Amino acid sequence: MRGKLLFLGGLAAGFVLGSRAGREKYEEIRANAQKFWEHPTVQEAAGVAQAQANKLYTEGKDKLQSSKLGEKLGTTHNTDSTSTDELLAPSDTFSGSSTTKGPGGTL
Repeated sequence: MRGKLLFLGGLAAGFVLGSRAGREKYEEIRANAQKFWEHPTVQEAAGVAQAQANKLYTEGKDKLQSSKLGEKLGTTHNTDSTSTDELLAPSDTFSGSSTTKGPGGTL
């Protein structure tokens, strides 16, 4: 019960402090975050991180397919364009984002 009261108290304090900051402060924070995200250095770092994640995904998938567990599950390397690998591969955009691609064609 004490935890619930602390949670509700924190929620109320956050609401009061948030409403005092007002819509202008929220818009300012949002604009700064968007400006930061669109910075070329950040976009380049995101592209590098995404390329590394894709590489690790592919290596892990290949390692699983060649393991005993992969053989047991019946996962074989399929070059068919409708394979589940294509459906599970990370996308090249973040969800809901319509930003332009950075250097090298990546986000």
